[in-house]
Amino acid sequence: MEQRALAVMVALVILVTAAPGCGSRSAPRPSGRGAALGTETGSAAGIHWSVPARWSSAPERPMRVATYSVVAASGTEGGECGVFFFGSGQGGSVDENIERWVGQFVDPSRPERASRQVNGVRVTTVKVRGTYRLTAGPMMQTQGLKPNYRLAGAIVEAPQGLVFFKLTGDARSVEKAQAEFDAMIGSVARD
Repeated sequence: MEQRALAVMVALVILVTAAPGCGSRSAPRPSGRGAALGTETGSAAGIHWSVPARWSSAPERPMRVATYSVVAASGTEGGECGVFFFGSGQGGSVDENIERWVGQFVDPSRPERASRQVNGVRVTTVKVRGTYRLTAGPMMQTQGLKPNYRLAGAIVEAPQGLVFFKLTGDARSVEKAQAEFDAMIGSVARD
């Protein structure tokens, strides 16, 4: 009798973990160019996304929906990805934000910009590199310069307004994290 009960329990475990949406959430999900998304998710403005498995949530910061710490490339400092939502109609236009991001660099490279539909929402991306002006404080004063930095940004036109994803860090760390950033943006979907 005990063997039969054990066999039934094993069969139930197999059945439950094989069902769609069950059991698979604990393992990282591959997505795009080998990047794995984890089980952590975020949401804002009527959209949600999956966070890369190798990234970790950082402490809350003012004006941000979320901040993720990005794994450093060997011999460099890591990066961070901030997610911002300022409210419907707030935060400026797509073009204004891309100009602002590029303007945070001294002698920036020519920005690489693209737009596409992702799961029914429009996304505009930008990549730029150069010497980054670190800013902080209520007036966003320059706190120093960081040479050989890179920014990968995405602006999602969510149902309730623009959501901004901004990955910054040492160029090698951001390049290493690019596939993960792309996978996260590729996971964006309406709630």
